[in-house]
Amino acid sequence: MSRPDLNLLITLDVLLAEGNVARAARRLNLSPSAMSRSLARLRDTTGDPLLVRAGRGLVPTPRALELREQVSQLVHDAEAVLRPAQLPDLTQLVRTFTLRSRERFVETFGAALVARVASEAPGVRLRFVPKLDRESTLLRDGLVDLETGVVGTTMGPEVKVQALFRDRFIGVVQRGHPLVRHPVTPARYAAARHIHVSRRGFDHGPVDEALVPLGLTRNVVTIVGEFSSAVALARASDMVATVPERHTGNLRDGMQSFSLPVAVPDITVSLLWHPRSHADPVHRWLRDCVREVCASDI
Repeated sequence: MSRPDLNLLITLDVLLAEGNVARAARRLNLSPSAMSRSLARLRDTTGDPLLVRAGRGLVPTPRALELREQVSQLVHDAEAVLRPAQLPDLTQLVRTFTLRSRERFVETFGAALVARVASEAPGVRLRFVPKLDRESTLLRDGLVDLETGVVGTTMGPEVKVQALFRDRFIGVVQRGHPLVRHPVTPARYAAARHIHVSRRGFDHGPVDEALVPLGLTRNVVTIVGEFSSAVALARASDMVATVPERHTGNLRDGMQSFSLPVAVPDITVSLLWHPRSHADPVHRWLRDCVREVCASDI
């Protein structure tokens, strides 16, 4: 059995609504003859005359009257399916989003983000999960809705990325530390006792690479996996922590910070999501919330 031409549903809907070939033709920007041919096809497809002559006009058959409401609803539903999705009433939305990020991101922005989301969509819940690597598998599998972090080489090429903010590295020491009593030169900085931060346990990083052209090597005495740990160690010892300035803001209260004496590239913290969610209006709203919260904290 051949498939019916579904475009005829639109024609049928207009014909049944107008009850007049000429008016139906005008509504669909067709000629009266083209509309008459479409009516002939509809009659052949349905096996019913649908509209029959009564004096100078046309009247619907019982079958046409039976179809009128059904066809109108079908056309309405089809148009809704093909129309771009609209943002629903956020006050009635009930949904849970999973955000994967480092602890410091949650500590810095989590409270403001939860408050922002709750003010517009009280039924939306945010679930924060730790980010232990830069793999994009969880995004690709739909287990995570959003991620934040520095984009790495292991990130899948299909992942959508938008920068949230830039951060620069600074040095942090105890208040009154000998290093900051005098100008911090590259040589004095390198000779100090350093805490190196590496989630993979590496013993060197961008700071060390910046010291190489000067023939200097940092005196790294310990390695930790988080910047918050580095700040805590520096607070309780004579060691120096080199950390992102914005990412460790409130952790450094009561400590002394200084600009690095060598040029180290800034880092860009980005928002990441999978293309499957790109056009979802609610997901787009949440992305806007994250971006605005991060921007307001500058």
